Amino acid sequence: MKRFFLFTSLLFVSLPLFLSSCKGTSDSQKGTSRSTISGAGATFPYPYYNIVFRDFMRLNEGITVNYGAMGSGGGIRSLRDRSVDFGASDAFMTDKELETMNGEVIHIATCLGGVVMAYTLEGVDSLRLTGPLISNIFLGKVKKWNDPRITSINPGVSLPDLDITPVYRSDGSGTTFNFSEYLSVVSPEWNRVMGKGKALKWEAGIAAKGNPGVAGIVQQTEGAIGYIGSEYALTLNLKTAKLKNRAGRFVDATLETISAAANVDLPDDMRATITDSADPNAYPISLFTWILVYKDQQYGNRTKEEAMELLDLLLYMLSPPGQKVAAQINYAPLPEQGLEKNYRLLQGMHYGGESLFDVLTSTDDADTRALEVGEADNNGEGR
Repeated sequence: MKRFFLFTSLLFVSLPLFLSSCKGTSDSQKGTSRSTISGAGATFPYPYYNIVFRDFMRLNEGITVNYGAMGSGGGIRSLRDRSVDFGASDAFMTDKELETMNGEVIHIATCLGGVVMAYTLEGVDSLRLTGPLISNIFLGKVKKWNDPRITSINPGVSLPDLDITPVYRSDGSGTTFNFSEYLSVVSPEWNRVMGKGKALKWEAGIAAKGNPGVAGIVQQTEGAIGYIGSEYALTLNLKTAKLKNRAGRFVDATLETISAAANVDLPDDMRATITDSADPNAYPISLFTWILVYKDQQYGNRTKEEAMELLDLLLYMLSPPGQKVAAQINYAPLPEQGLEKNYRLLQGMHYGGESLFDVLTSTDDADTRALEVGEADNNGEGR
């Protein structure tokens, strides 16, 4: 197996916590690869994970990455049960949730994304919505597309006398958490009646499992509206509404507007929400999505080699080729501040007290791997 390993020799010279002499893992230390890294959780980043995991496997013959897109709640449960190597969530774990885990968990942000309001209305190619309006739609208080509260902010748009069909998630979902958190901030009524969470008791609409399920129902139902990751809307060519941000601007979810939402000071543990950002260019329902791992990788029957393979995967996702994949499929790459804090967190990963980073940096094949990855990226193989 060729181990991927990436440090300052591959465009990370600006990160002060790394040394230019960092190395990879020698053949004598690799042992026998387990061949499978397993993860489960959020459906929101699945299009990105599907490609970046494939690219990692191409660079690491003999390793398979299996990911079950079951929702953020399922990913957290799977990590708690230690049935996977990593969980994935679009909502960071609360202190209370962290206390229920079988060890200290760290959050590694992998990219940024936007939750969009996808809709199907024949002949309506442009639509504006506000947070309070979305709240009233999903509370069942705005029932028709030609309701004056919608038409008043959409001058020149012919909206039909048609029932609105809200579509929401049936499973525990980080997408739901970010959607409901945003509405809790902009709508006092929503905050009082519904609140925020990964799973809610909905007042109106149709339930569907996962981002693909919601997107599918919206696509098939005239008059439907649902909240989904922007990549799912693009894949299915669904129309999406411009949302009014805190500055009063109606904006689409683009790489630029999502990145603008992250122009904030990030905490060291990377548990941050960026919904309803104060940046005037920000898309209001923007979010980080995270991979969750145990800080101490020595548990169950895990070997040091297995732990190092997981660290390798995370390093690849944060590398220029890994972040380039995110941007190419309409997830925004991480800001430099986020990358730096992620790396500090990864430096804390250990195997029974032995730093996994120290093991990786003490060996001698990183420069060769960095060149191979750099060449692959230049040739377009790293996407």
